[in-house]
Amino acid sequence: MRKRKPKKRIINPDPRFQDQLVTQFVNNLMLSGKKSTAFAVFYEAMDLIKERTGENPHEVWKMALNNITPSVEVRSKRVGGSTFQIPTEVRASRKVSIGIKWLIKYARMRSGKGIADKLAAEIIAGSKNEGAAVKKKEDTHRMAEANRAFAHFRR
Repeated sequence: MRKRKPKKRIINPDPRFQDQLVTQFVNNLMLSGKKSTAFAVFYEAMDLIKERTGENPHEVWKMALNNITPSVEVRSKRVGGSTFQIPTEVRASRKVSIGIKWLIKYARMRSGKGIADKLAAEIIAGSKNEGAAVKKKEDTHRMAEANRAFAHFRR
């Protein structure tokens, strides 16, 4: 076990929207340490969203992320030789990071040309409560609801 909890790292806000959450998103989007490329991809996706919807892309992205973040999840716990899926509330910081990871994962799995196009499509779908990432959230909530009987095993 750890001796002490590690300090939270400070994330600088991004240049265009002055938002720390955007930088966190770009850090998750980044591959092989290429942050400038990740920023370019994200901003290109934002431009595509503005072009397709005519709305503020930052607001659309925030709405999509809000629609994708889960509030409950199931955790495995071993009780008396059998394993139970126990529904638990998700911490605020974990909610956001799960939402970001799901959005990026399902954007990458989409069909289309170029990651910026796929990301824009998944963000637009997420803002309308559609798409694979929103389905993943609903499945997670459904699983937690189905296992509500085991909630008394919570830590």
